[in-house]
Amino acid sequence: MADVDSVDAVDVDRELAHFWDELDDDVKLSEADARLLAIVDGLPVARILFERASLRDALGYEADAVPLYEAALAAGLPSPDGERAVIQLASSLRNLGRAEEAFALLEPFVEDDEVGAQASAFAALCLIDLGRKGEAARLALSALAPRLPEYGRAVASYVDDLELD
Repeated sequence: MADVDSVDAVDVDRELAHFWDELDDDVKLSEADARLLAIVDGLPVARILFERASLRDALGYEADAVPLYEAALAAGLPSPDGERAVIQLASSLRNLGRAEEAFALLEPFVEDDEVGAQASAFAALCLIDLGRKGEAARLALSALAPRLPEYGRAVASYVDDLELD
């Protein structure tokens, strides 16, 4: 028989998945935040901060999301949410015109087996914003190549031959 904590965690994850699936872009932040808080009540503080940051981010309140992501990370948000928080924080920073800072957050994750492709996608966007388009193409294609069963080797070879701007 499963213990109560694991069943509760599954229920919370299911409720959160439903919340995110049903989230309407036109909903008022205060209403969505109240619904979210009812779901995450009792979770660790770092997770609550992360979910609240994600909500603000999803509704276009990136400036409000940034300090919540930072607080969640400072509170020790564990994997895999910790990595997701870094990527989402970096995306928000980029949207706020802070591409250099965003890239610095993402760079350590581009080689990560779990989140490297996601980090690379957002890091490439940062590089484009910074006027480093050739590097952005190299980074994005390098992340994509291993996922191309028939053409990955060719793409990887072409990436090595790219001339950067």
